[in-house]
Amino acid sequence: MIKSMTGYGRVETVQEGRNIIVEAKSVNHRFLEIFLRTPSALFPLEAEFKKKISERFKRGRIEVSIRLEGEGADVSKVNLNLEIARDYFNVLNRLKAEFDLESPISLKTLVGFRDIFTPSSEVQLSPDFLNQVEKTFLESLAMLSNMRQDEGLAMFQDMDMRLKAITEILETIKLRAPQVVIEYQKRLAERIKELTAGYALEDARLNQEVAIMAERSDITEEIVRMHSHIGQFEELLQSEGTEGRKIDFLLQEMNREINTIGSKSSDVEITRQVIEVKSELGKLREQAQNIE
Repeated sequence: MIKSMTGYGRVETVQEGRNIIVEAKSVNHRFLEIFLRTPSALFPLEAEFKKKISERFKRGRIEVSIRLEGEGADVSKVNLNLEIARDYFNVLNRLKAEFDLESPISLKTLVGFRDIFTPSSEVQLSPDFLNQVEKTFLESLAMLSNMRQDEGLAMFQDMDMRLKAITEILETIKLRAPQVVIEYQKRLAERIKELTAGYALEDARLNQEVAIMAERSDITEEIVRMHSHIGQFEELLQSEGTEGRKIDFLLQEMNREINTIGSKSSDVEITRQVIEVKSELGKLREQAQNIE
């Protein structure tokens, strides 16, 4: 079933006198964007943590913050590895020379290499502590995922209700369409009678005019395609994969079909029903923006 891109998870545990606090939240984003904030002592785990996030989520802006608090939790002390920094600096200079680049190598550039900075030995964290950090981190992701699933269920129920409403409106339009042709035929005959002072137009000619009108206003194809799109839509809502983009595409196609139905018909009642469908499509589009 679909999942929302919005969610929140917060888990706090205690290990070796330190509080481990992990907050994870996510909001809408066209793609997957990950922001991870950790104390310097956990820098070596960042790549693995980002990998675990990307394995669980496919879309959305995911922000995860890991904090260590409490006695002995001062992990702000870091060592500067000048030897590694010098190596980076020399390599960057070689790149500049190789590609004839003029941009200076700034402190901002070097700060990006995390292995230049390492926590001091007195704040090195034990394997048990690091295991607890990972466990807390994974629990926060699970909480975030559960909330996205719960919101996805609510979205599913709302979208399913709107698809059923559209289906009912399409049935009304479908039943109304033949009546439009009959009423057109009647109005045309009366109008001709008025303009010709009682002269009766040949039935064949009148039927030809009505047939042309019926052909131009035939919406059978659009109705069939709309039902097909609704069927695909319902399947996507039930599927397990990442379906937000596919649903976006289907909504575009449904909007195109209902616009065609509206343009083909000059009937007031059908036009009113078309407006109702467009209103439901607009609400579905708003919901679709939040699907993973």
